[in-house]
Parts: sequence; C-alpha cells; structure tokens
Amino acid sequence: MTLTLSQLRLPLGTLTLELDTALTGRVTAIFGPSGSGKTSLLELIAGLRRPAAGAIRLANITLTDVDAGTFVRPEHRAIGYVPQDGALFPHLSVRQNLLYGFASARPRPTGLTLEHVTSVLEITPLLARATPSLSGGEQQRVALGRALLAAPRLLLLDEPLAGLDTPLRERLLPYLARVRDEFAVPMLYVTHSPDEVMALCDSVLVLANGRVAARGRPAELFQPSARPRYEFRG
Repeated sequence: MTLTLSQLRLPLGTLTLELDTALTGRVTAIFGPSGSGKTSLLELIAGLRRPAAGAIRLANITLTDVDAGTFVRPEHRAIGYVPQDGALFPHLSVRQNLLYGFASARPRPTGLTLEHVTSVLEITPLLARATPSLSGGEQQRVALGRALLAAPRLLLLDEPLAGLDTPLRERLLPYLARVRDEFAVPMLYVTHSPDEVMALCDSVLVLANGRVAARGRPAELFQPSARPRYEFRG
C-alpha cells in the first residue's frame, strides 16, 4: 500500500514541515532528532492536524487535499494511531479498551479477532484488569491491540518503547515483530533508536528540520560508516 504525501506543508513554530514523497515499505521508520516534525507528520496522517498546503493519499483514497477542500475526519480514516503514552481510557477495563471501535470497524481480515490479537500480544490474562493497574509495557501492548482491532489500513506508532527501561524495551520488541509478521497492516514507526529500526523496519525516512534528510533501507543508513551521522537522541 502506498502512502503519498504531496507538497505537504505545516508550519511548526521555528520550522516548517515540508514533504513531497511516497512511502511503500511494509514497516517504515520515521527517524530523526526531537523537533524535526516526526510526531506532527503522524498527526497529519491521522487527521489530528490540518496542513497549510498539500495532500495525503492512502492507496487510492484521498484523506486530505487542501486545494480541493477535502478532509476526512480521523474516525473515518481507518488509521490506527498509538501515541507515546498509549492513551488508554482509565475508566474502562482492558477488554473494553480493546473493543473500543471494534463494532464499527470496516470489514476485518480473517484472524483479526480479540482472541487472536490478545494471544499474539500475550495480554489475554489482563482482560478483566483496570488499565491504571497495568505496567508500562502492558499498557503499550493493550494500546497496540486496541489499534489493531479497529482493522486499520495503516498503523502509526509514535515511539511505542520510549520511556521504558532497556530490559523492558528488549522484551517488547518481539511483540512488535510478531504484529508485523502476523497482521498484514503497513506501519509507520517513529523512533530514535537505530536498533529498533534494524529489528523491525524495512525502510527508513530520516527527518531533520522538517525535511527529508535521507531515505533508504536500514542496512544502508545504519551501517557502521553511516550510523554516527544518524545517531539522534532526545
């Protein structure tokens, strides 16, 4: 599935996000320093922001087109978005969070069921729990499961492992790899970690100062000779 960002422009205080590109990878990393526009790009695609100019198309569906006056509301885009904090509903149980939006979802692929998703993410024992009682890693897995169960055409992950300690990040990476391998949902994956890119992604878009600084395959951009150039923190 192709995501086309045509002459997209969004002012962001001290910089302007400007993109004119197409993304076709199964899992594309959006990589770059803090303040380069990574999260803002996801918000544009999800419909949480409106650009000043340009268009966004997912396959043959126009989601945003400023010139044509087209703007599909977020709930009608069939895009799953997992923000950094997971954004679970604290007054709902894990099961209720997972099933939020499930009934109104578009026709779902075979196997995209509550039982299958909770099995892949190993959260079946948590279904009756209150979300405030969950650990950080459990909350991220529930948030990911909720996004999947809405049967998205595209999944947006905004630094899903940020804020977790190294051992927990290493334990959660295999869950993300299982999601990649078990469900045919293309993903955009925002991260600061070259190791996460190498483990999960098949293509990389590097942003710096709101523009594309580089793009290519992880092995090309993060080989030893190139890696220091793209070692971003914070």
